[in-house]
Amino acid sequence: MTAPELAEQTVLVTGASRGIGRAIALHFAASGATVLVNYVSNAEAAAETVDQIARAGGRALPLRFDVADPAAVKAGIDRALEQTGRLDVLVNNAGVSVDGLVARLKDADWARVIATNLTGTFHCARAAMRPMLKARYGRVVSVTSVVGETGNAGQAAYAAAKAGVVGFTKSLAREVASRGITVNAVAPGLVETEMTAALDDGQRGAYAALIPLGRPATVEEVAAAVAFLASPSAGYVTGHVLHVNGGLYM
Repeated sequence: MTAPELAEQTVLVTGASRGIGRAIALHFAASGATVLVNYVSNAEAAAETVDQIARAGGRALPLRFDVADPAAVKAGIDRALEQTGRLDVLVNNAGVSVDGLVARLKDADWARVIATNLTGTFHCARAAMRPMLKARYGRVVSVTSVVGETGNAGQAAYAAAKAGVVGFTKSLAREVASRGITVNAVAPGLVETEMTAALDDGQRGAYAALIPLGRPATVEEVAAAVAFLASPSAGYVTGHVLHVNGGLYM
């Protein structure tokens, strides 16, 4: 019987208390990794993620810090290294969206979205480079979005941040490839989450009609794509954006 592919590895998943982040954390734990469950304010939800992993026989630790705060990110990753001794995989999943037409978008809302989705990705990747460069191994996977490619009316800040993550991913991939570190991104389209569950039948039908596969993705399907790019099997894939959108954008 073969060992789990990520046995003995440590994975940090930002924004892992619920939704896509929780699904990613559960997937990595099932692959044998120790998972660091990052959260900002929802300690109860983060504890539930950790508990689900423990009940399934995995190992997880909660790790509180705000990705938009560089000092907190550094301190958080330092604590993680003290607890686990290594950091093999970073998944940049934490994100926020404040919707609004550009003409009405407040400066503070624009700044908040950019700070979390784009600058937070930079903060976490920069801090993760220290142990990864030392180990000459690492995987960085960032969750971007289909709207980073297509744009979306009312989501200029979110789309700009996610497009920025793509450029950041490709630039960092070139910087660290020679040290055995790969850097990739996953770009989901419409995903079945708490937000989409609130849509009525008419809204769901309208969205589904735009997707060639005719349905939203599940969080598990997004998690599987992230896990592939973070796995040893994807060692020759870097600077890539994997679209998980059912054909919404080709």
